[in-house]
Amino acid sequence: MTITDPAQWEDLFTRTVDEQPVQFVRPADTDRPVWAVYEAAVYVGSVAAETDGGRPLWRVQDSREAHRDLDDAIRSLRRPSSWTREREQVAAWARRLLADETLLAIDVETTGLENAYAVQIAAVDRAGTVVFNEYVQPNAPVEPAAVAVHGITLDRLAQAPAFAELLPCLTDVFHGRVAVAYKMDFDRGVIERELHRHHGDAAAADEWLGRVRWEDAMVPYAVWRGLWSVKRGAYRNQPLGGPHDAVADARLLIAKFEQMAATPSTSPW
Repeated sequence: MTITDPAQWEDLFTRTVDEQPVQFVRPADTDRPVWAVYEAAVYVGSVAAETDGGRPLWRVQDSREAHRDLDDAIRSLRRPSSWTREREQVAAWARRLLADETLLAIDVETTGLENAYAVQIAAVDRAGTVVFNEYVQPNAPVEPAAVAVHGITLDRLAQAPAFAELLPCLTDVFHGRVAVAYKMDFDRGVIERELHRHHGDAAAADEWLGRVRWEDAMVPYAVWRGLWSVKRGAYRNQPLGGPHDAVADARLLIAKFEQMAATPSTSPW
């Protein structure tokens, strides 16, 4: 469907979501932009389109949950029955981390996506206070695609310290702390690459990294959102949505934790 006004959409149409066809049927007793949703001839729920002058907002009628993307509304209808329990587990995990005084949210901006080096490293505490924020001379080219994302050029880094100069302060800030990142294996991997280049020794890098407790927020946040991909057989990962400044993204991650932690429990106990 390419018509932007849902009121003009057909009474009956099919849309493929994650490589699986979904049938939409408008009830015969209404001309409102409301459709019953079927998969393999089985009713899975209803969605309604609400317009506000821009893209339509798709509301799942049973839960009143709203999505800008119709595909996401369908993914919410596909949630497994275990989602409520899993979401509460994520909320409890977020509350435990926010209660930990050693918590740091970290973000690393890099020279690229593959074998990247750091151009900015930032860490904020659970209150969002900056405890580390430094631009880093990468001694490596910065890919144009990376500059287009974060805007950090080699000219901007001309007077920035190298990672080796920052390592003593970084060690004081990180060691003995819980470091949480969004897609932790990427950020941790960048620091590991920097340590390996500095020490020339994988064992020394592993020893440094082992003095930090690492936590990843991407998968838990995907579970918390609960948008099920039948193609992947898992909850769909979500973009963090930050401005690609390391401090701002780290603070946004703390805000995501607060959002997850505030989830009310539905347990009868």
